Amino acid sequence: MATDSRVVADETTAGTAKGPGVGGFAASRHYRTFVKYRFIAGFLAFPLALYGVFVISPFFQTFYYSLTDWTGYSSDFAFIGLDNFGRLLEDGLFWKALGHNLVLLVCLPLLALGLGLFFAFMLNVGGRHARGEAAAGVRGSHIYKIVYFFPQVLSVAIIAVLWGNIYNPQGGLLNGVLNAVGLSSLEQNWLGDPGLALSCVLAVMVWANVGFYVVLFSAAMGSIPRDIYEAVLLDGASRMTTFFRITLPLIRDTVQTGWVYAGIMALETCFAYVHIMTVNQGGPNYSTLVLPVYLYNKAFRDGQAGYATAVGVALLLVTMLFAVVAMGLGRRRDRIEF
Repeated sequence: MATDSRVVADETTAGTAKGPGVGGFAASRHYRTFVKYRFIAGFLAFPLALYGVFVISPFFQTFYYSLTDWTGYSSDFAFIGLDNFGRLLEDGLFWKALGHNLVLLVCLPLLALGLGLFFAFMLNVGGRHARGEAAAGVRGSHIYKIVYFFPQVLSVAIIAVLWGNIYNPQGGLLNGVLNAVGLSSLEQNWLGDPGLALSCVLAVMVWANVGFYVVLFSAAMGSIPRDIYEAVLLDGASRMTTFFRITLPLIRDTVQTGWVYAGIMALETCFAYVHIMTVNQGGPNYSTLVLPVYLYNKAFRDGQAGYATAVGVALLLVTMLFAVVAMGLGRRRDRIEF
C-alpha cells in the first residue's frame, strides 16, 4: 500500500509539473522571470514617470518652441519651421559665443585637470620616503586637500562677485598688490580689456574647480596599492615615469569622468561667471559672450524666446557631441585591474 501511494504521488507531481495548467506555469522559469521584472518595474514606474515629465518632456517642448516665433511674454505664437535655425547660421554673435565656449571647452579641462592631477600626485606620492615606504605623500596632505577644496564650498555667485572685486581696476586687490610690490606697470583693466576679459574668466573657473579634481584624483590614487609604487620606485623609476606609466593609466576612467564634467561646465556653467563678472553680461565688445548668456539675453532681454530655444537646442547638440566624443576617445579595450 505504501509503495502504491508513493507511485500515485509521484505521478501526480509529474503531472502537475508537466501539465499545461496554472501550476505548471507558476513553476516555470518564464514565470519567475516575469515576477522578478514585475517587481522591479513596480518600483521604477513612479521615478521614471517623474523623470519623463520633469526632465525628458522639457527637451521636446524646447525643440517645439524653437520652431515658433514665441516672444515668451504671451501665449500667442506662430509656427515658422526651421527659420530660427537658419537665422542661427547667419548670426555672427552666435558663432562668436560658440567660439568662446569652444575656447573654454579646450582650456578649462586642460588646466583644471592638469593642475588637479599634479597636486593630487604630489600630495599622495610626491613626498619624501618615510616609515620605510617607497612612496609617500607630503606631510600635512589632508590640510592641503581642505585648502584646495575650499572654493567648492562657496557658491558660484559668491565666487564671481569676489573675483569681480579683485579684478576691479579702481581699488581692486590684484592691482593693489601689483602696485604694492612695485609692478604698477602691470596694472590692467582686467575685465574691461577685450583681450584679457575671457582669460580672466577662465582663470577664475580654473581656480574654483581645481580643488574638486584634487580631491577626486586623490581618492582614485589612494585606491592604487602601495606595492605597485614601491616596486616601480625601487626599480629606479623617476616620479615623472611613475606618474605617466603607473598612476595615469590606473586612474584613466576617473580622468575621463572629470574631463566630461569639466567640458559640460565650460559649455553651460560658465553662464554665472560671465553674467556676474563681465561688463554688460558678455562684454566688453562681446569678448566674453558665451552661448548660455546669449540665450538668456535673447529670451529675457530681447523677448525672442523662440530664437533663444533654438540657441538652447544648438547648445544641447554641442554638449551631447562633446560627451560622445570624450567618452569614445577615453574608451579602451584592455582594462587594467589591481
